[in-house]
Amino acid sequence: MSRLHAHRERHATARIGWLRAAVLGANDGIVSTASLIVGVAASDAGRTSVLVAGVAALFAGAMSMAAGEYVSVSSQSDTESADLAREMAELEHQPEFEREELTRIYEARGVDRKTAQAVADQMMAHDALAAHARDELGLSDITTARPLQAAATSALTFTAGAAAPLAVVPFASTSMLVPSVAIVSLFCLAALGTIGARVGGAPLVPSILRVTFWGALAMAVTAGIGRIFGTAVG
Repeated sequence: MSRLHAHRERHATARIGWLRAAVLGANDGIVSTASLIVGVAASDAGRTSVLVAGVAALFAGAMSMAAGEYVSVSSQSDTESADLAREMAELEHQPEFEREELTRIYEARGVDRKTAQAVADQMMAHDALAAHARDELGLSDITTARPLQAAATSALTFTAGAAAPLAVVPFASTSMLVPSVAIVSLFCLAALGTIGARVGGAPLVPSILRVTFWGALAMAVTAGIGRIFGTAVG
């Protein structure tokens, strides 16, 4: 086997559909659940109240993420389907116009007119709709919307992320509950940033700083609100 045939490329773009949903779900699970726990604990609520609030946040958040992802990605899928249907009708009623449109797309990419026409003719003969979907609309199997995949991925990763700060509550002392949850959550966020960067082929440090900064800010804000309201009620 030649070196050319043995060469196989792996691009992170192929993972973009589920990776975005996974990172969003896990990040939201950690940040929202940890922030709620920290806020309730800072108000001097009992351990049971903190635990109940955390469990409720886990289940409510997972369902919300699943529903939100499904609805939003379904909207994207509907738009893609409508564009493809419109393109199919144009190919049926205006094939010459569509061929010229494809030719100009290839010309704009640097191909000379004659070659662009030849390529357009071959693409149209092979699979005209796929050619226009890819080159005119920017749609492909890699980037196409998958609502169920996005919903399931977000729900599962949210649950996994929320379980980390929640697991701290039964074991940390009352006085150390807030800092313990915060430390564990920031560690998990840093790990999430690392995993997301590795899987997506992105720079490591910016990814870690991005998720930990916003997580720390969210927990600080809810801790302050919990302390203020806890003092006011008390």
